[in-house]
Amino acid sequence: MAARCVRLVRRSLPALAFSLRPTPRLLCTAAKQKNSGQNLEEDAGQTDQKTDTPCAEKTLMEEKAKLEEQLKDTTEKYKRALADTENLRQRTQKLVEEAKLYGIQGFCKDLLEVADILEKATQCVPKEEITEDNPHLKNLYEGLVMTEVQIQKVFTKHGLLRLDPVGAKFDPYEHEALFHAPVEGKEPGTVALVNKVGYKLHGRTLRPALVGVVKEA
Repeated sequence: MAARCVRLVRRSLPALAFSLRPTPRLLCTAAKQKNSGQNLEEDAGQTDQKTDTPCAEKTLMEEKAKLEEQLKDTTEKYKRALADTENLRQRTQKLVEEAKLYGIQGFCKDLLEVADILEKATQCVPKEEITEDNPHLKNLYEGLVMTEVQIQKVFTKHGLLRLDPVGAKFDPYEHEALFHAPVEGKEPGTVALVNKVGYKLHGRTLRPALVGVVKEA
């Protein structure tokens, strides 16, 4: 009985194998399905690429705009820094130049008192006493005059100029009015009398002249 069963199985194996062999139609259907799957994957990839491209371009444009704004801001800051540096350089240069010009201002003010004393000394000497009969007084007077002339030369050399504004128009920046009085034959607003001469250092008033000003009668 067992041997019979074995023989039946052996006989039916070729038929079973033939029935399980894929047919050309099945192979064609499988190939189509495979190609359709690949095409779907490619279409999906292309769709994703098309979708990603606008997003990437938008991101790049936003980044570009941000960088351009940063560049503009940095350029403006750089220009302002340059302008501030140039202004600082000019101010520093001006201060240095003024220090050179007016650094001796305090020293000049002290010397003005010496010049005033010399001027008063020469003015106090009676002119009629300056004769050959009084050689000592004459030599002393001439020495004072020479000293006064020399000190004025030194003042001029260093930019210190004497202000003796008799008859000039009153200038509040250069003159200090001690009094106002009517003076016949003088124009109102002019200087009639100089009580003390003034001085200017490189165009800047170092000491105003003390004056009397003419006013209308």
